Amino acid sequence: MAKPRPLPGDPIAEASRQWSAHGWADAAPGMAAVTSVFRVQQLMLARIDRALKPFGLTFARFELLRLLAFTRAGRMPLASAITRLQVHPTSVTNTVDRLVRAELVAREPHPNDGRAAMLVLTPAGRALVERATHALNTDVFADIGLSGGDTAELTELLTRARESAGDAVAPPMHSGAAGA
Repeated sequence: MAKPRPLPGDPIAEASRQWSAHGWADAAPGMAAVTSVFRVQQLMLARIDRALKPFGLTFARFELLRLLAFTRAGRMPLASAITRLQVHPTSVTNTVDRLVRAELVAREPHPNDGRAAMLVLTPAGRALVERATHALNTDVFADIGLSGGDTAELTELLTRARESAGDAVAPPMHSGAAGA
């Protein structure tokens, strides 16, 4: 797919210039950084959506399937999935409902807690998430538009921003061949 034509100028740089011109020069770099992160998120989500569309998945559904596929038995308590995905419980429940209707995930009673549910990846769910993971790795994750070193540096910077905001402290990232 062809890349979109670039804009004639950078709207974020112009916004930063306007911020400074209106007396907010001390906040202009932060505004530009936050706005840039949001714009990159939009661009990345568009690429992810294109890669996942042939599989009938959203990124939220993919994440849940991939999370289950990473477990030894393809199962985990719903409460654990909610914690690991870091989204509102209602969003996870809605995602699970859609995956259950699609027969990609099953709900089973928790073996030790009658009030809790276990999520179980079905064989169809496992097959789909493996194919979708290959597509995402090929079409998005293997080349996000930065060099391996820049990607590692960006990840480190964003991790520090997350930690500063009180998000979970991440262990050191595994450096793959691309970043080495």
